[in-house]
Amino acid sequence: MNGGLTGKLETEQKYDADPDFTMPDLGGLGGSDVAVRPETQLLAARYYDTDDLRLAAARVTLRRRTGGTDAGWHLKLPVGGDTRREVHAPLGSGEDGVPPSLAELVASWTGGRPLRPVATLETTRTVWRITGPGSEVLAEVADDVVNGHRDAQPGAPGRREVESADLTWREVEVELVSGPPAILAAAGQRLREAGARPSGSASKLSRVLAAPPTEG
Repeated sequence: MNGGLTGKLETEQKYDADPDFTMPDLGGLGGSDVAVRPETQLLAARYYDTDDLRLAAARVTLRRRTGGTDAGWHLKLPVGGDTRREVHAPLGSGEDGVPPSLAELVASWTGGRPLRPVATLETTRTVWRITGPGSEVLAEVADDVVNGHRDAQPGAPGRREVESADLTWREVEVELVSGPPAILAAAGQRLREAGARPSGSASKLSRVLAAPPTEG
């Protein structure tokens, strides 16, 4: 890829969890009984779209995220099922807006309309790694406590801008790293037995965008 872009396929499943949910023991799922100490990350992301949310309608996600191990610009494109293609660009200062290389990749959806911030999310993430017999990472399980809101958007002429109130929720993501799809099913079974439920939202962004607006 050009313009400093890199990419990968991302396959993950998402689960909703109650505030008092307790993460089950994930040991042995990948064939290793070695416990990997969980890691906590603080993530902050700002999502970009057109005023009429053309990317969201196409299930395309564009964000700039700081914190964690993959800070930068992330563009997620649907592939099929639980898999998406993720394109990364360097973090930069963020003052110049969406990198031109990413804006070009979404031009067929935006139709030339400008991209602007539409939502902001802050996440406290605790990551467990499922490892194989050789200590290779097969999958990651992320327990996320999320606070997010829809950014102010232009109202109709003569009306004030509108945004959404803050939302707070908890969800768990299971993402393949080098393991087979069966790891997703095995981890998902343990999560469901512990009380988690398959997510009713396609993404964190879709949950925020579905929140009713409030007038500022």
